Amino acid sequence: MPIGLTDTPRPGRTCESEARALMPGKASSVFPTPCRPALACTTHADANAASRKLGLGLNQQTFHLFPKMREIDGLMRSSARLRRIVYEAHPELAFTRMNGGKPVLAKKRKPDGFAERQKLLLRHGFKWKPEALSGAARDDVLDAIAVCRTALLIADGTATRLGPARERDRYGLPMNIWY
Repeated sequence: MPIGLTDTPRPGRTCESEARALMPGKASSVFPTPCRPALACTTHADANAASRKLGLGLNQQTFHLFPKMREIDGLMRSSARLRRIVYEAHPELAFTRMNGGKPVLAKKRKPDGFAERQKLLLRHGFKWKPEALSGAARDDVLDAIAVCRTALLIADGTATRLGPARERDRYGLPMNIWY
């Protein structure tokens, strides 16, 4: 989930532009983060109108992520401690890094895309035998494992940050993606 929100949809977050540039053919996996006024809306029509009024419409897929975005935004804004230890990561960037800088173009929900991601995780020390987990699709489990690898890289001091180190939203939340 994104951390740090802009007040207008344009120019957008630098880290997202940088992430898309690193993943040719897979750039659409980096959804545009909504601006703060749109995130406050409870219907897609209202959120889209608010965002469009400020410069750019909002798709339905992004709107469906609003409850989790609001949750992380509220947690991060309420805790200086969390702001020191929680980092934004992106699973497709994690897989791109594991794949030598080349994005995994096969769709993660298709058998070949799932298998390719699973092999990358195994190659980097994460063995997982696909099994049903309550409340989680198996491709989402792969994504979670991929960002766990990013967390280890952050802890080791070897992760890469996208976006300027000092880029913050109006609440002081960082606007960076790590991989």
